[in-house]
Amino acid sequence: MRRLTTAVLAATALLLALTGCSSPKSDSNPSPTLTTTTPTLSVAEQREACVDAWAATIGARPTDFNPETDTDPTPDACAGLPESDSLDAYMDGLQQSNKAGRDELQRQIDEAASDDAQTP
Repeated sequence: MRRLTTAVLAATALLLALTGCSSPKSDSNPSPTLTTTTPTLSVAEQREACVDAWAATIGARPTDFNPETDTDPTPDACAGLPESDSLDAYMDGLQQSNKAGRDELQRQIDEAASDDAQTP
């Protein structure tokens, strides 16, 4: 009988412990909150990120893009920059995108010339 009583008490204690772990938290014991901070960029870093974002945006234009009638969406990386800085970043991004296009064209020309030189 003593073993049965001990087993029942142990089972009850275990059940209460498990129930206590799964019960909803009370307002008196608030759960910890996770706070994250966005790293702040220097003005130069933000401008560089904006230039890179403009270059990527311009480079991803569809083939039927018409610069006379179509507009590029302003990248999120440019948010918060003054309008003059954003315009300068757009122009630098355009130059960066054009340079990437020229480099790719030159790579293709060099590859074609290499293929022609190897063909008897």
